[in-house]
Amino acid sequence: MKKSSVVYFVSALLCFGMLSCRSIKKPESVYVPVDYTEEDAVKDQIDYVLKMSEKDTIRAVWRSRILAEKASDNPEAKATFEKCCEKAVEDMNKKIEEKDFFSALRIARSLSAVSYSSKSMVMTESQVEEEAYRNVPGKGKSSGSKENVARLISGTVTVYVDKGIKIQRGVGYADSVLGSGFFISKDGYIVTNHHVISDMVNKKYEGYSRLYIKLADDPDTRIPAKVIGYDSTLDIALIKTEVEAPYVFALGSSSDLSVGDKVYAIGSPLGLEKTLTSGIISSTDRQLFTAGTVFQIDAAVNSGNSGGPLVDEQGRVQAIVFAGVANYQGLNFAIPVEYLKNELPFLYAGGERKHPWIGAYGKTKRLPGAGAKREGVNVLYCLPGGSADLVDIKENDTVVAINGMKVNSLDQLHVAMMKLESNIIVRVTVEKEDGTRADRLVYLATRPSSPGYEVFRHDDLGNAMYPMLGMRLINSSSMNRRQYMVTKVIKGSIADETGFSENDPVEVHDVAFMEGNSGAVVTLYAKKRKNGFLDVSVRVPAPMDSPYYF
Repeated sequence: MKKSSVVYFVSALLCFGMLSCRSIKKPESVYVPVDYTEEDAVKDQIDYVLKMSEKDTIRAVWRSRILAEKASDNPEAKATFEKCCEKAVEDMNKKIEEKDFFSALRIARSLSAVSYSSKSMVMTESQVEEEAYRNVPGKGKSSGSKENVARLISGTVTVYVDKGIKIQRGVGYADSVLGSGFFISKDGYIVTNHHVISDMVNKKYEGYSRLYIKLADDPDTRIPAKVIGYDSTLDIALIKTEVEAPYVFALGSSSDLSVGDKVYAIGSPLGLEKTLTSGIISSTDRQLFTAGTVFQIDAAVNSGNSGGPLVDEQGRVQAIVFAGVANYQGLNFAIPVEYLKNELPFLYAGGERKHPWIGAYGKTKRLPGAGAKREGVNVLYCLPGGSADLVDIKENDTVVAINGMKVNSLDQLHVAMMKLESNIIVRVTVEKEDGTRADRLVYLATRPSSPGYEVFRHDDLGNAMYPMLGMRLINSSSMNRRQYMVTKVIKGSIADETGFSENDPVEVHDVAFMEGNSGAVVTLYAKKRKNGFLDVSVRVPAPMDSPYYF
């Protein structure tokens, strides 16, 4: 099984061994496409879009653009697009007046994507961008020579979350979370891991919590801090304290690193401040997140190191330490600094960083043969009614660029998406099966925590099994709606690794979701060709999120 399949397949299996499930019947709601040749349907869409523009300006611009293209013979449809764009300009000007430049920038970029401009705009897109990014931290520069270790250590902190007193068997114990962090600006902005400060931002946590930091040179003093922004997907957080940083780290470029390069981890393992360990980059492409790959390192990392910097010999931050595997020495992981550099504007804007998606599922397209060239991301599935589906991105299209950024692989697509926020319109370039290319204007919606569950809710069962398990099913009986035939299996998918093949007869008995909808168990009765068509009943775990959703 491939590395990414192993991670999500095994994690799902473990989850279902511990948590109860609930069964859900199909269908809940299946999307019905709009027939733009019907006059009444067009009128309904016009009313729908105009109402949407009062609350969701950018999405209304996008939907009105689709309406204008699909109903090109209807002058009212074109006028609706103009009205929505004018409303967007009004909202952008209002955001600028309120000094909310990040919100204004989303609108400016979306209007640019649909090629709309107006003399009533008080600022250009580039001017808004300059204002939005003016004070974003993380602009420290490296001296270019080997940095003094003592100075590096002075720029790290111990992150301390005080959770009050925990009572166990009638005895009270101090309850706290320890982690590490590092300064990226002179005025006190610090980077750490989200999981270190998660109790500070978790809406479901109802207990006491206070955030502090301890300077490396003054470990006895707790200095109050606050959370500015956080990203649970990439496990990054930006916090702020009202002290002048003794040392500001320069952010390097992870592209400079390769397997075998020397690195150093600085942090507070088990609360032991000012700890420096060294090692090498063991791998640069471990798939532990649903977006992007991480480094594997062999530098010693323990509880409390999380959030600390991983630096090169020039003292530049190349990654953020975030995890180790208990009882296994030398098997530790770090988040590439490129992700942090992409994330900082969104973290600085404040609150939770919500990642975008277009409502699709796919894999890297490669030419046949070992070491073959990667040609983009092959779209295997589009969520009915999702952004990709509404602009006619089809199965077997290949995504080759986003907003002009070339995309050769799924990893590159994730990196390109990290530079973008949700609730914005972008240009996605796709290559059709006949080799022709087309630009599609796509609205980036907020990525759900469980994309597979959204697929299950909004598509019929046979199609939903394609991204969920990796096999497409077609109903094979008019008498029994649960009887299907396998028509296609994705190589390397859960279905492939479980031994399913094309033309296998399958009966779906149940789909049970775990609490939070992060995974499901699909109960199947099948006659698998690879088993000599012997009758077999199997329960297949299906994670509801993976790197293949985008």
